[in-house]
Amino acid sequence: MPSISRDEVAHLARLARLAVTDDELDLFAGQLDVILQSVATVGDIATADIPPTSHAVPLTNVFREDVVRPSLGQQQVLAGAPAAEEGRFRVPRILGEEA
Repeated sequence: MPSISRDEVAHLARLARLAVTDDELDLFAGQLDVILQSVATVGDIATADIPPTSHAVPLTNVFREDVVRPSLGQQQVLAGAPAAEEGRFRVPRILGEEA
């Protein structure tokens, strides 16, 4: 049965650079103990005849086929742009980049 002490919680808090009070040490020790017991229970239940899985239900590819379809032409797209230059969208310079 897993058990975590106040000293271990204090050590973990120091490693994580967390400032915890004495009351929090007691609270966290109890909470971490419950977590460790739950993990141990799951470890006890797992058996060798059950294959590991990553999902509870089988997955299939949900993507559609990549099919070329007609779309708007460059001039039609740029006609709706606030500014265009040399066949591209013109946007304001950012972060002081040099041209």
